Amino acid sequence: MTATVLRLGAPDLAAHLPAFARILHACVQDGASVGFILPFSPADAEAYWRHAVFPPLTDGKRILLAAFVDDRPVGTVQLLIDMPPNQPHRAEVMKLLVHPDQRRRGLARALMTAIEAQAHALDRSLLTLDTRSGDPAKRLYVSLGYRVAGEIPDWCRDTFTPDLCPTTILFKRLSEPLRRQLPR
Repeated sequence: MTATVLRLGAPDLAAHLPAFARILHACVQDGASVGFILPFSPADAEAYWRHAVFPPLTDGKRILLAAFVDDRPVGTVQLLIDMPPNQPHRAEVMKLLVHPDQRRRGLARALMTAIEAQAHALDRSLLTLDTRSGDPAKRLYVSLGYRVAGEIPDWCRDTFTPDLCPTTILFKRLSEPLRRQLPR
């Protein structure tokens, strides 16, 4: 299996909207903690892409990457680059999703490597992200050089139950921090 990771614009998202909705829906049904709880329908998944991703992607406030296998999207990750004026050096990695039937093939690692390259190209020196504490994704992030900043209790609701779950906040420095590059 050869995967290709591509940066997508709003027209690409529109063209592949059903595939993106399938990826998100499958991940949530599989228990992924990505902001949604059951019940979660395919229409809910499509609405997320239309209303939460399409506008900031169109406005240049977010980057969207997708992993393609056999010309179909099977994974995705986003980079929030719309930061306050005092944080131009930072970006937030969001919604790393790989369809459950495509996992354990290196797609998540490829997506993360590519999103880091996008951030670096934009002179972002610090990336942050969060993952539900105890999820396997944390191992991936740590293996990629992310460091744990801490854990926040009761951050989110479990996908399947009303139980509250903690989240782990992680960060990675990509290059010399901006504050050292600016003249004094």
